[in-house]
This record gives sequence, C-alpha cells and structure tokens, in this order.
Amino acid sequence: MSTYVFMICWKVFLVRVPKGFSLERARRIQRVFAGRVLFRDVDLESVRLVAGFDVSYGEGYAFSVVAVVDFRTLEVFEVRSVRVRVRFPYIPTLLSFREAPPIFKVFRMLSCHPDVLMVDGHGVLHPYGCGLASHVGVVLGMPTIGVAKNLLCGRVGEYVGNKAPIFLDGKVAGMAVITKPKTKPIYVSVGNMITLDKAVKIVEKCVKKSRIPEPIRIAHILTKTFREKN
Repeated sequence: MSTYVFMICWKVFLVRVPKGFSLERARRIQRVFAGRVLFRDVDLESVRLVAGFDVSYGEGYAFSVVAVVDFRTLEVFEVRSVRVRVRFPYIPTLLSFREAPPIFKVFRMLSCHPDVLMVDGHGVLHPYGCGLASHVGVVLGMPTIGVAKNLLCGRVGEYVGNKAPIFLDGKVAGMAVITKPKTKPIYVSVGNMITLDKAVKIVEKCVKKSRIPEPIRIAHILTKTFREKN
C-alpha cells in the first residue's frame, strides 16, 4: 500500500511514500545505522549547551523547532524553527524517515554548536536498534539522547528509587525514569556517542518545570506556537 492517511485538525491529508521507497531498504538502513551507534563516555563537566528537538504537524506541513539551553542554568541560549512540507507518512517504527529531515534542516540553522542533542523519540530502545534519536545522532556524528513519553518495545524491570532498567533481547537498552513524583516515567535511551548512565544524568539535570527535560519541553511548546502562527 503506497498511500497512508493521517488526521490533523479533523482534516484528512494523503501523504505518499517517496518514489522508489522500499521497506526492505529502510530496514537495511536502520540495521546499518544501529551498527554505527557508539557507546562513549561523556564528561559532564565539558557539557555546556544541550539542544532539544520537537516536530509537530498541521495542514500538510512539519514544524520543527530546536531549543538550545545552558546545561548549568537551563536558560534558553538559542532557538530556531523551520516549516517544511511533509514528505513521508507516519509508519510505526519508521518515524526517523519522517522526522529526521526537518530536524536536520533546523539543526543546520543554529549559530551555536551544542554539546549534546536530545530528541523526542527513542534511540537504541527500538525493535531494529535505531530509533529517531540514533538516526539523528549517527548522521550528525554527535552525542544524542532519546527521550520518549511512551514505551515502544522492551520490558521494564524493577524500580530502584525513581529508575528501572528496560530490557530488550536480554540486554539493558534503556531506562524508565520518574522525574517528578506522581507522574508517568519517561523512557531514556542512547542515541549515539554517549552511555546510558550519562544520558540519564543529563536528562535528570535538565528537568525543571515538568517531567519532560527543558530542551524538549521548550521545543514542544514553541512548535505549537510556531504552527499556530504559520
């Protein structure tokens, strides 16, 4: 089936997969990218700027925002936004093919160079080992963290304090983290060039007003504002 239907504001839009798209080729790309993910320690003392991305949709467009915050104060350092035509339909487990292009475009607009990227999506905690955060991190060659609101796969283990490991194929592939009392957990995983331990520490340090870390929370708010104005 080459046409997918998705609902936005009670209107129906048709988005066709790009000409020449092959599910087999997409899976092959995911497997290749999964093999290129690096698990590398990050010195938290050297982290100065953390960028968060969010993408929302309306009237056939994708609205992408990157919010860069100071890691120590969580104050906004730089914000960029872009509107692009939706070129790929929503297909479960292939979110990166839909959202990575607008993320790359808005990233290239930054005047600063973030030390760590935070993506609203999964990293290696993905059925094919390469969610949106890993796709973005591998292509850009940067330390990247996946922060998801919902669990896509895996089994959550027992909580110790506010954290519980998430097992996938017999290995720890992510961490469920309760960042605020009496709230649902968020699901943190390695995107690229970072360890799970350091990813969790960075996410926890970036939590301020809500259970969602500030870079992504701010980007999410601004995507809605940007969408409404455009």
